[in-house]
Amino acid sequence: MILSFENVSFSYNKHSILKNASFTMDSNEFLYLIGPSGSGKTTVIKLIYMDLMPQSGVVAIGEFNSQFMKERYIPMLRRKLGIIFQDFRLLTDRTVEENLSFVLHSINSPKKEIKKKIFNALSLVGLTHKRNAYPNELSGGEQQRIVIARAIINDPILILADEPTGNLDPDTSNQIMEILKDINARGTAVLVATHNYELVKKFPSNVLQIKNEQITGVKINSDLPFQLPQ
Repeated sequence: MILSFENVSFSYNKHSILKNASFTMDSNEFLYLIGPSGSGKTTVIKLIYMDLMPQSGVVAIGEFNSQFMKERYIPMLRRKLGIIFQDFRLLTDRTVEENLSFVLHSINSPKKEIKKKIFNALSLVGLTHKRNAYPNELSGGEQQRIVIARAIINDPILILADEPTGNLDPDTSNQIMEILKDINARGTAVLVATHNYELVKKFPSNVLQIKNEQITGVKINSDLPFQLPQ
């Protein structure tokens, strides 16, 4: 098991988002977290990378535990995670290669490994030919693929993807999902928060649903215990 939510509660300004919510995730799992906008998907993601802390309950990722987490250890946790944001968050004044090398320099990766890791990450997302381009020279789908390359470049134990296809057309969304599925097939756990239920149907996997402050779901790749919204 790579991730555990145990009786987690969280509120914004006295508005309850999660109440005694629990789920687990295995180390090689591909898992969807679904629910409408505002249901708490991003809150769950932020609790995992500890941008937020549970007001009760425990979040545990690998050897890191929210109950005992000191602020100085949070960067160490995040080095073990790959985070994919809907709004890309690329450095616009740096090339693709410089965006990726920035991540590796920040964690003091050996210089001899940096170029190799950049090449491998760009190869996986099919964009080695764009390494000298700036973000504004890329399409939305290409930018998201660079974000995925950035997320995987340090061999994370878990990829967190928060609405990774939210700003993309259907064909490009399919390409992004195929890349994420490929990453998972190579052994990395992937958690995708989405309200795009068509993608869930097209690329089926284990599903969790946020509803009424609870997280419910099933750990099988078959019939769900709830109906996906149309």
